[in-house]
Amino acid sequence: MKRHSIKNHWLESVDRRPSPHFDERPDPADISLLVIHCISLPEGEYGTPFVEQLFMGTLKPAPGSALEPLIGLRVSAHLVIRRNGHIEQYVGFDKRAWHAGKSSFCGRKRCNDYSIGIELEGTDKEAYTEAQYRQLVSVTQALMQDYPGIRSGRIVGHEDIARGRKTDPGQGFDWTHFLQQLTKERI
Repeated sequence: MKRHSIKNHWLESVDRRPSPHFDERPDPADISLLVIHCISLPEGEYGTPFVEQLFMGTLKPAPGSALEPLIGLRVSAHLVIRRNGHIEQYVGFDKRAWHAGKSSFCGRKRCNDYSIGIELEGTDKEAYTEAQYRQLVSVTQALMQDYPGIRSGRIVGHEDIARGRKTDPGQGFDWTHFLQQLTKERI
């Protein structure tokens, strides 16, 4: 498995696509939560340019299309892992990406302030690919090494921090498989 490394808060050897949708963290030293999401635009369609356009603020869907409600939405994630395992980084890890929205973890609100957000290309109902799990494990290991506040008990799904509002990464995400691989690779 390819080992990822981080330099100046960016993964090395991945596609960098700096999004304008970020700001400064209140405490840059407090990076202590990893949030796993899923995204596909339109839902269930993969390999489209729309996720990148959304995170870059350039999405211009046709009037009446399923994507029209997203016009002007200012969101981002730190990373996107595509179905084939390809990784795109949109925001440096030391910055606050806008991925969690209204959220809370262990009684602490505003998860964007202290979390890193990773989007897996997919839906909350469909299984993720082995290539995505391999990359997610490798990236998570790099994050845990560089940001020691991120520990196994502080890796959650969007559904865990925005209960009743979000369902991702959903039933298609195999937490047992992911955590077993993460533990196996760290030994």
